Amino acid sequence: METKLLNLKGQEVGKVNLPENLFSVKPDPYFLHEVMNHYLAAKHRGTACTKTRAEVSGGGKKPWKQKGTGRARAGSTRSPIWRKGGVAFGPKPRSFRQYLPHQKLRQALIEALSARAADGAVLVIENLGLEAPKTKSLNDLRKCLSAKTVLFITDKMDKNFKVASRNIADFGWCLAQNLNAYEAMRNTKLVFTAAGLKVLTDSVKEVK
Repeated sequence: METKLLNLKGQEVGKVNLPENLFSVKPDPYFLHEVMNHYLAAKHRGTACTKTRAEVSGGGKKPWKQKGTGRARAGSTRSPIWRKGGVAFGPKPRSFRQYLPHQKLRQALIEALSARAADGAVLVIENLGLEAPKTKSLNDLRKCLSAKTVLFITDKMDKNFKVASRNIADFGWCLAQNLNAYEAMRNTKLVFTAAGLKVLTDSVKEVK
């Protein structure tokens, strides 16, 4: 499978062959759905917290005597059925993380990359080296890509590119060794540097 090779101005300067073991695998949508849920669950903060009757302040004194008043028995004004009382069976802080083996996550990344390549969303750029950290120098590249979100995958981040792209809401970046299936699927375009593509290819070979 081939894709376009771009320069920093967004001009096509050639073609690049994408590794078949990364970009030519038939994706399983049900498997990818399972893995996407894994990443989304990890993003769930799980910080909702309510107070039980034991944690609400007050209510130490019995409101009235047990018998003879004609009213229902009550031991505390902080019972869940009382106003300003505690919450019964309310949420408590917890983790929503789901466990998946590393082999599954690696396979999901391969299938996600294959799906994106089939959609024509994978490109390769020569390098991300800029002479000066100016957003203006990325205007041509931004116009050429014209995507909702663009993720640049590289072996190491160029400081000038990082500074120049931080004012462009559409541009994001990650190191090749940190790329996962969720990031591959959620971004409109995936732009690899030649070095970043090599690092990713080598890492997959090492796992296998």
